[in-house]
This record gives sequence, structure tokens and C-alpha cells, in this order.
Amino acid sequence: PKTMTTRFFPAYPWDKSSLKSMPVDLQQFEKLDAYALKVDVKNSVEELVKALLKQARTDLEKVRAIWMWICHHIEYDVVGYHHKSQLSCRPIDVLQMGKSICEGYAGLFEQMCSIAGIQCMKLSGYSKGHGYKMGQTFSGDSDHAWNAVYLDGRWHLLDSTWGSGFVDDSFTKFTFRYNEFYFLTHPALFINNHFPDNSNWQLLKPTLTLKDFENNTLHNSNFYMSGLLTAQPETAVIQTVNGKASVSVECRSATLFMFKLKGTDEHGLMTLKKHGMKLDVYPQKTGSHKLQIFAKPSKASEDAYKLVLEYVVECKSVDKAMCFPKDLHQPVGPSWFTERQGFLRPSHPDPIIPTNDGRCSLTFTLGKDISVFASLHSDNSSLTEDMARRHVMQIHRGNQIELKIHLPHAGNFVLKIYAKKKSDPGNYDYIFNYLITCLNTEVKWPAFPQSYSKWAEDYEILEPLSGLLPANRNIQFKLKMHGIAKVLVQAENSYPLTQSRGYWEGTCNTSGCREVFVMVHENANHNFYSHVLKYEVETQ
Repeated sequence: PKTMTTRFFPAYPWDKSSLKSMPVDLQQFEKLDAYALKVDVKNSVEELVKALLKQARTDLEKVRAIWMWICHHIEYDVVGYHHKSQLSCRPIDVLQMGKSICEGYAGLFEQMCSIAGIQCMKLSGYSKGHGYKMGQTFSGDSDHAWNAVYLDGRWHLLDSTWGSGFVDDSFTKFTFRYNEFYFLTHPALFINNHFPDNSNWQLLKPTLTLKDFENNTLHNSNFYMSGLLTAQPETAVIQTVNGKASVSVECRSATLFMFKLKGTDEHGLMTLKKHGMKLDVYPQKTGSHKLQIFAKPSKASEDAYKLVLEYVVECKSVDKAMCFPKDLHQPVGPSWFTERQGFLRPSHPDPIIPTNDGRCSLTFTLGKDISVFASLHSDNSSLTEDMARRHVMQIHRGNQIELKIHLPHAGNFVLKIYAKKKSDPGNYDYIFNYLITCLNTEVKWPAFPQSYSKWAEDYEILEPLSGLLPANRNIQFKLKMHGIAKVLVQAENSYPLTQSRGYWEGTCNTSGCREVFVMVHENANHNFYSHVLKYEVETQ
């Protein structure tokens, strides 16, 4: 058409500005939308348009009223789709039947615009809609129809079929669900799933080739409506490199993500970033795997996750070393989310903590009134949950917390971190986890000593850190405790510790006993001792 001048064409890829090709204030449409939905004229297209235009002044408002009415009154004809030859797509028939296929939606839209005095084109081409398989090619006749309308001196794209709702997987049932995304969609986004027969109607500079269209990742409307901006890689099929495939997503605001590789999230490592997420997957079988990515705004409820992206991962070789423990929970590592829960300035910003000697130490600055609980998990461990918990020790210094970890053996471990408000009587809530990896098979650390309820949060053991003491030895003790009158170490005999500069120090001999207890007198006038720590002694 003569009006298609090049200077109006936006560039591809999308400039991340607006989802629409012209400024649209949806709030200003509220009254008009509500009015259009109530219009009930089925006898003639002219009468319908006349009724709709009563409340519309500008061309944009006229197009909006027509769009709203069609999206809420014409349903997709799933039966007619299978018998296209018997189906009339004449606008009057579509109106009276109240149902059609894309051809009918686009035809009715075009006629209604024409009656309203607005230039409108019916366009056809290939679409990545129902039945689309990732990575497929397109050939033969076009499979979809949509419209372009001329507003404010240039052309804009819309798809009222996809604006009206969706069809189920078996293609037997249509559900009305209005989708704002397909009204005046920005051409650089519309091209993601609409490829017109005539490439001029991409309304892009430069235009994409069919090959580009076929290879590009499909971003459905949920992707953009969830505030997501871009995704890497841009091709739908990803080949693994040394058993690994990576995806990253960029978004505007705090968004939570989930993924499924062949229906499970076990074989990956997803980390949340300030503006998006990064995901590395390590399929544990060769072949083709479907990878799905879901997103939701951080404030939304748990069931608000929407599918936003799909890939096919082609795996040629498996990286067995990256077989993660079952207990690993996505996302992994600290993020803006854990910061919101009160875990600030993590010493380890990465999701994986490698350790060669089987020991590591993490620190955080804690928000106010937070009590922490941490546990260690591994797939191939004979440790009971209680024992595994004793391989993690908490040390508090002011608002800093240190988690000291001594691994019982080599392997992959999950460190799970829970928290609650100190003032809450309730249970701890799971916050996040790390993956701790140790390849050194020599590693075999004993658990830390067992502590009792009288062991205060800000007490600290300097030595001995091992909960298993050698037999028949003199053992040096150094403990940091305050507000206490006396400290005794009870082995076969009792050994008092002496206080100097805030530390309680002394030695005890382990001969002739199986257990050693540290006991404290909270008050010099009482002769009642409380147990605070318990050590085991190695058997001869």
C-alpha cells in the first residue's frame, strides 16, 4: 500500500521500550471497553459498528471498540477448523454464528473497520500457534490470518483470534480468555510468532527471513506480559557443550523462575539475578530433552507461575560429575530474594562452594530478629538427619552469623538454610540452599560437639571443634561464654576451666571415659550445674 513509508519501521531486535507500537493508556479505555462488551447486535455488521461507535471518538477508540467486541463475542470454532470446506468465513455469517476460525476473525475485523472508515488489511502467513513443534520448518500454504490497521499515520498489527482466548491441547475445546498482548503489538515482538506471506507486513527494518523465524526461540505472550525482556540463546534448539546447556533471561523487575527439563528440575542449577536469572542444565541422558521455563512476579502466589519459554536441549554427552543431590532446591545460592529474607552480604555469592579439605565457612550479616537453622544433606550418606545437622556449626558475633561446615566424607552436599523471626513461636521457613562439592576422598571430618539448650547463641567453641576426642589424652579447652560463674569439664574426673579475657580455658584428660560434658554454673550461690556441650571419646 502507498502509505507504507520506510521511516516508520522499528528496528529488529526489539528495543525493550514498549509492548505496543503506539502509546496506549489502558485505563482511559476502561469505560469504552465496558460499553463495547455490552453491545448486543447480531443482525447486521453495519448495525453492530454503528452501536459500537456511539462511545468512540478517535480512530484509536473505534479500533479498540471493534477489537474488544470481537475478542469477547466470537469463539474459535474447533469443529469448523476440521471441516474448513463447509465453513463460511463471510463476516455476516461469523457474526450470526458467533464462532469462526482465524480467517473469519480477520475478515470480520477488516469489514468492521472499513464501515468505521478506518484502513485495515487482512494479512495471512505462518504462525507459531497451536500444534507448533519447536525447531520445525514451515512450508506450503499459510496457516493463520490477522490484521493491520492504519492509525496516526502508520500501520499497526493485531490478532483478534489470539486476543480472544485459547484452544486446549487436543483441539476440542475453546476457552475465552482475553489477551491484551495482541492489540497493537510492537512489530519486533509480533514477528516472534507471526510470519506474514508478504515480508513488507513484518513492518520491520531489516526484515527477518523465514529461516530466522523458524530458528528463533518462541516467546509467548506470557513472556512479555510477565515483564521479561530478552532470553539467551535466541535459537530454540540448544546443543550441549561438554554436557552442559545454558539459558539466561533478562527482566525489568523482581521475578521468580522455575524450570523443568523433561518434567523435572533435578538436573540443573538455576540462580536468580537482580534483573533475571541464569540456568545451567546438565542432562543425565543423551538425546533430545524439552526444557520449559516458568516465571511469576515475586509478590504473586505460588500457583501464579506461567510458562514463558521453551527450548529443546540436544545432549550428545553426559557430564556425570554434575549429577546433583535429590535434595537440591531451585534456585541455588543467594540472591535479591534471600536478601529480602534478611541474609545480607553473603561471603559466597556463587551457588556452588567447592572445598578441597572438606571444610568451609560462610558468613552473612543478618537482618533484625532472625533465628537461623541449617542442615546438610547428601544422597549417598549413611548419616542420620540429626548427625548431619551436627556437621554444621553456627557462630554469632553481633549481627554476623558464621556457618562452619566440616564434611563427613567426599561428595556433593546440599546446605539448606532456614529462618524465622525470633519472636515467632512457629516453625522455621526454608529460605535457600547451596551446593557444596568435595572431590577429595581422604576427607572424613567428625561432627561438631552436641550442644544443649543452655548453650547460648553467641557462645563460641575455639577448641576442641571435633565432637570426637582421642582416648587417653590431655585435651585443651577454650570456650567463649559470658554471664557464667563457673565452668567444669566432666570426664572420669572433673576439671574446672579458668576465665581470662572473656575465654574459659583449661585441660581435661579423657582416659577411662566414653563421654565428656561441659557444664556451667550460672550463679555462684547455686550448686546446680547445667550441661551445655557433649563430646564423645574414641574407643580404644
